[in-house]
Amino acid sequence: MAKFIKNDVKIKVLGICGSPRKNANTEFLLDQALDAAKSVDPKNVVVEAYSIAGKEYFPCISCFSCSKTGECVRSKKDDFNELRDKWVEADAIIMAVPVYHLSIPGQLKCFIDRLGNSIWSYEGSAGKHLKVYGAIAQGVHIFSGQENAIKEIINHAIVMGNIVTSGDPWESYLGGAGWTESRTEKNALKNLYESRSFDAEIAVKSAKSLGRRVAELALIIKAGVLHYIDYLKNDPMYRPLIERMKKR
Repeated sequence: MAKFIKNDVKIKVLGICGSPRKNANTEFLLDQALDAAKSVDPKNVVVEAYSIAGKEYFPCISCFSCSKTGECVRSKKDDFNELRDKWVEADAIIMAVPVYHLSIPGQLKCFIDRLGNSIWSYEGSAGKHLKVYGAIAQGVHIFSGQENAIKEIINHAIVMGNIVTSGDPWESYLGGAGWTESRTEKNALKNLYESRSFDAEIAVKSAKSLGRRVAELALIIKAGVLHYIDYLKNDPMYRPLIERMKKR
């Protein structure tokens, strides 16, 4: 077995803001989660925030060209590859979304569809990525689909061979969640939190505990992978995981 060296356990947490609006309520909660993730081990946890605002993601057209090359034929005309490469490199993903029609925004769904097809249909990319996933959703109304949006992200994470965690109960059962008390302005959640709104405080608390647990679990998984790497490298299903470890 490979000897475990503590200094080798460095992880990257990618926060994906799935809101088409810049500097809005979803990003506020994501920032809370990333700050908490970084605080777990500032030396060994690297965090990066990525917003889909202003980006373009065409829908999958089911042409199956990616099964031959691993590349989406539409990626030269939009921003797909930029986010795909960041996703591949990350050890953990925190995906935060506003609720759109009881689910996630269409732009992010287009990215997920193409990510799944291009990663899973190409030889060498399919398998166990074992990224740690956390989900955050916020909406205008208190019962507007936050849990359903979170479950969409969870389903995506599992299909891609990853591990899902939540924050701490009772504030976080499936992930981080909040609502803007029927306010639609971009800074509604921030203002509510600063004014000591109970619900906004709970939303922030759920996001922070989620970020912390995501980082902790990613560190634990990487330590375990480094310890058992000689065993894992013999199983082709762990190829994506091993390749990521080699690059870190």
